[in-house]
Amino acid sequence: MSKPIQIRMGGYGPATTGFSKALAFIGDRLIAEFGDQVDIRYVWNILDLGYRSEDILWLVESGVLSLGYQSSSYLTDRVPELGLVDLPFLFATRAQARGAMDGALGARLAQAIEDKVGYRIVGWFENGFRHISNRLRPVRSPADLAGMTIRVLPSEIQKRTFALLGALPQRLDLTEALERIVAGTIDAQENPLANTVTYGAHKYHPFHTLTGHFYISRPIFICRAQFDSWPMPLQDAMRRAARDSVAFQRSLAIEEERDARRAIEAQGCRIEELTPAEHERFARAVAPMMAEAAQVFGPEMLRQVGR
Repeated sequence: MSKPIQIRMGGYGPATTGFSKALAFIGDRLIAEFGDQVDIRYVWNILDLGYRSEDILWLVESGVLSLGYQSSSYLTDRVPELGLVDLPFLFATRAQARGAMDGALGARLAQAIEDKVGYRIVGWFENGFRHISNRLRPVRSPADLAGMTIRVLPSEIQKRTFALLGALPQRLDLTEALERIVAGTIDAQENPLANTVTYGAHKYHPFHTLTGHFYISRPIFICRAQFDSWPMPLQDAMRRAARDSVAFQRSLAIEEERDARRAIEAQGCRIEELTPAEHERFARAVAPMMAEAAQVFGPEMLRQVGR
């Protein structure tokens, strides 16, 4: 009897998060179809093992893990095309963003990743719209960010975004950012509400502003050497399971956002909801980046955004 194919899936959040549940969704599907022909194992949170969140990239590429996910911004240094979806206020609605990532834009970006990194991309989880939290003061305009240190994802486009908004952005891995938030040596961070609560930033940041400045996706990537060695029926089943897990995770993301807002309010934090005019002030401050985007990425990619 041949040995079962071992598939090790990992992430960087507790088992209770929608992302972890989506990994279990994939595993359950494969077990239901292949039984003891596969051996599914999970590492829900690599941070618990002393890794940084960015380590998921090499853990999968090297084959230590078979499958993982990570915010696309972590790959922009290697895959410049991903910088497009780091642009501020690129998507107006969740439906627009999901449509783009499930359509031609997502396919193009997946191919760009596969061309440069040793992965197979099988779908895009939703990290969602990101908002600002801080320890200093309410933020309702770019002027309120003046001189405020803020952690951003490892993306030069995101760093420039907050520089244009008047803040002092610092590219930091999640692990280091959390340490600085607890120590009070950085003033602000930006994340979907669910992430802010999952990682406990709301316990140190009394001020939250619903800016929705970025919409970020998390590619689901598989070690190419492992994936390509699997029998074709298993490859096809993995692609189907991943596709369905995306719909499952996105439905959970809606619930998680509602629950996170309640947790932030229960903590006694102040949540600022911007008026359309206030929101426009933020968009105007970063308008130069959008003007440059057509030159950098080309009009075709911008059309695929659905603008």
